Amino acid sequence: MPIPHIDDVAADFPELTIIMIHPAWPWHEEQIAVLLHKGNVYADLSGWAPKYFPEVIRREVNGRLQNKFMYGSDYPEILPQRWLREFETGGYKLEVIEKVFYKNAQRILKLKV
Repeated sequence: MPIPHIDDVAADFPELTIIMIHPAWPWHEEQIAVLLHKGNVYADLSGWAPKYFPEVIRREVNGRLQNKFMYGSDYPEILPQRWLREFETGGYKLEVIEKVFYKNAQRILKLKV
């Protein structure tokens, strides 16, 4: 299980920004625990089409962890148009859609606008 290793590294190097890739099924609840507990750990949502996200991931993306998730492409396996369409019609709040698509990445990666 890779999640405890990320937790250990995040604790040992709090100035390091860590971005976990993919919803971590079957360890997605452990992934959520690390995202809640470690301020320097974030996650992208690549690897899965949004319609297949476990309910706990959907709830956290749309709720208390909305500042911790960002879009990540899995092209060519999942076309960006499909991913964006499924996410935009998946019941997420407008401000969450904006955060996941670009605002979180701008902040986390310190990108100039």
